[in-house]
Amino acid sequence: MVTTSGSKSPACHPLTRRACLQIGGLAMGGLALPELLQAEAQNAIEQSSTARRPAKGIIMVLLPGGPTHLDTFDLKPDAPAEIRGEFQPIATNVPGIDICQLLPRLAAISDKLTIIRSLVGFLDDHNTHWCSTGWESHRETDSSPMVAGFPPGGWPSMGSILSKQLGPRITGVPSAVDLTPIDPDARFILRTPPTQPGYLGAAHAGFEVEAVDRRNIQLNGMTLGRVADRQTLLSHFDRFRRQVDQSGLRDGIDEFQRQAIDVLTSPRLAEALDLSREDSVTRSRYGLDQTYPQERNGKTLLDQFLLARRVIEAGARCVTLAFCRWPFGRMLKGDYNWDWHKDLFPEARGALPLLDLGLSALIEDLSQRGLLEDVAVVVWGEFGRTPKINANGGRDHWPRVCSALVAGGGMRTGQVIGSTTRWAEEPLTRPVHFRDVFATLYQRLGIDVATTQFTDRAGRPQYLVGDHRPIPELIG
Repeated sequence: MVTTSGSKSPACHPLTRRACLQIGGLAMGGLALPELLQAEAQNAIEQSSTARRPAKGIIMVLLPGGPTHLDTFDLKPDAPAEIRGEFQPIATNVPGIDICQLLPRLAAISDKLTIIRSLVGFLDDHNTHWCSTGWESHRETDSSPMVAGFPPGGWPSMGSILSKQLGPRITGVPSAVDLTPIDPDARFILRTPPTQPGYLGAAHAGFEVEAVDRRNIQLNGMTLGRVADRQTLLSHFDRFRRQVDQSGLRDGIDEFQRQAIDVLTSPRLAEALDLSREDSVTRSRYGLDQTYPQERNGKTLLDQFLLARRVIEAGARCVTLAFCRWPFGRMLKGDYNWDWHKDLFPEARGALPLLDLGLSALIEDLSQRGLLEDVAVVVWGEFGRTPKINANGGRDHWPRVCSALVAGGGMRTGQVIGSTTRWAEEPLTRPVHFRDVFATLYQRLGIDVATTQFTDRAGRPQYLVGDHRPIPELIG
């Protein structure tokens, strides 16, 4: 169930309800034509600051493990050495805004970015659940205790909300696409799938690219002999249906089956995931023509940024990726994420230049293609890091405050929102809850968080972000 604010009659568009009533008064001699035109002009002025074209999609860049805010977007150069660390701030192309010296490409395009330095609301738990759903509460997951307060079925991710509320933009392209790895060690760090459907049901689960062979997504144009037969294909869906029946999450299976066949029979998503179709100039922008001998096996995950642009351009509404050095997994097993309890500064010297390259390429690419106003980008992790450097040369978990970066989507950029105390322990000015960020993104995608509700599995209506509202500095 979805409830929204009172709809406008097509006959009234683009006037407000008040203007429509004035038109009604005209028939009774209550308003002269010049007055009506003046009222319409005033109405246009009143709407100009808020009635912008809705965004079409969002790219969510997760930095699992808890990225350090003090060594990226909120440096404290005047703090003692055990607080400020080894890196120096550099000026950006926006006067008065500084970021880490290892992020020169982002510094050069900071007029396209907004840095939030006073983000709050997190828990001391390696769980990106709140980065993808907007809510802390969740059922028990691997290495994460249950956090009470979640609705029956669990909270849906942003991608699933967009799938339910807005539906597919283009047939054959899922509304929500998940590019993150699905191997056990990667999901141990994420804890929950970034595009989980929660109480909305399986029909609105994100499409997990790493769970399929990209070469075999497309069936369009193939003979039945080359893909077995239709009955074999349907048997896979029947097997999935039985699994869902056993789990008790049956809602939306017929819709799921229809969408799955649309994806399998359309070339659009398969082509978007085929990077060989991309020209060499663009591949070079994302650093895909370079060698990386200092990285393990010479590999990086920079292709994820280009895939995200291609998939959002193909028609997805929400694309989620998790970025770090390759391979992404548990640091205790020798893999990488952003959980730098030790050796923070050598780790950062490896990771931050890669993030700088991939993220700046994505934002510049969207801008040059005329897509940045239509596509919002948000970059964050599950919490920040301690102000004081520990004995192992790292920083520990710090859920009291962290930084995030947003861009595009018609939001105001070239600014910093909020500040932290002298040593970045907590917000000093303008605390911003992460649900405020969700509210802003939903607003830019044309969803009113004050009125939109969905019904959970217990039949209770649920607002998307509770009583949180869009950030005025981003949408004003």
